[in-house]
Amino acid sequence: MKNFIFISPSFPGNYENFCIALKANGVNVLGIGDTPYDALSPRLKNALTEYYRVDNMENYDEMFRAVAFLSFHHGKIDWLESNNEYWLEQDARLREDFHITTGLLPKDMALIKHKSRMKEGYARAGVPCARFHMVGTLEEAKEFIQEVGYPVIVKPDCGVGASDTWKLQNEQELNSFYCNLPDVPYIMEEFVPGEICSYDAIVNSRGRVLFETGNITPVSIMDCVNIHESIRFYIVDQVAEDLKAAGRACLKAFRVRSRFVHLEFFRLLKDHPYLGKKGQIVGLEVNMRPSGGPTPDMVNFAYSTNCYQHYADMVVYDRLKHQTRSTRCFCAYAGRWKGLPYLHSHQEILETYQVQLKAAEELPDVLAHGMGNYMYLARLKSQEELQDFFKYTLELVPPSDASPVNTKNQTKKEATKKCRQKNSTGTAND
Repeated sequence: MKNFIFISPSFPGNYENFCIALKANGVNVLGIGDTPYDALSPRLKNALTEYYRVDNMENYDEMFRAVAFLSFHHGKIDWLESNNEYWLEQDARLREDFHITTGLLPKDMALIKHKSRMKEGYARAGVPCARFHMVGTLEEAKEFIQEVGYPVIVKPDCGVGASDTWKLQNEQELNSFYCNLPDVPYIMEEFVPGEICSYDAIVNSRGRVLFETGNITPVSIMDCVNIHESIRFYIVDQVAEDLKAAGRACLKAFRVRSRFVHLEFFRLLKDHPYLGKKGQIVGLEVNMRPSGGPTPDMVNFAYSTNCYQHYADMVVYDRLKHQTRSTRCFCAYAGRWKGLPYLHSHQEILETYQVQLKAAEELPDVLAHGMGNYMYLARLKSQEELQDFFKYTLELVPPSDASPVNTKNQTKKEATKKCRQKNSTGTAND
């Protein structure tokens, strides 16, 4: 029996499904987290052989002692994983200290955590990516912009999602950025006029793809986070062949083994003098963990499958043992913000899409920052149904018809309008 330590098994909430699937495959699942044991769900408690609570998961000494305790009681640990971007580096350090060889180690981190280093992997894969330079002096930035032109994207070299990511459209905005220069390394990239698409895969110990899917984000996540543009993305019914080829080339270039990964790309919406013709696949960033939030559940809804079980099969058998009949549809995510004047109410959405809806709920604040305050998931059979769903759930009341709102909400509406105007030709780097 394999000993598998799952880091933070109760957050995010859907990750308990990894533990449940692992137990179903005969794995001895051990948990470490900061959630009190009594607050764990009954399903998760049943999946865990033992749970070690720490006061602070940021405290490496506490985490080390937790792994040592579980190792002493259960024998050598075969796997240690969180499947969470935030804990990847700590996971790697714990693996190295306890001689766990089934996952990433500290020496692997730079290539997959630093956006500047990811460019090396894209080059090996033969996938074009945006030109960049590491943010230094203002004069160096101006030289770079003279080469690539405005707008440019600035973001942390080592960061998660679209937080602290900005589009600079002119010299005034550039000067403003330098007046408040962050104290962490930043990368500056040329703007890519593209739609974000992902290649998501479960890969075994030999680098073989066991399961693959993908999603498309028509609206810039950067603008959704920064100015509260309503959020929408969807799981595709089929991964496009050129995206599949680029994704598989990146799996090889980044030496992916025994992981569930989320690789992000652009598809150019117009010709680009450096990156290629309209429709070209361009590298954005690699994520050595599943796509965030409810995306694994969305994959299950779209494909009538169980990707948590596929992951557990990879861990135990290095292949898919529990095959499921795949009936492929789209699964859409619509995220709404508090304070925006939506045309249709929550109740109207529930009534109109009562058959297609798989989830409709308010998100906790820790998730709402990047996903919206309210989440709606729907399983849809066609692109036409998909677009109708996004229009119905996210359409705003026309400004002339909107009820009076406070200044803060009015500012949001104006910012949203400007965002739509300036992004009419593409989305920004996330």
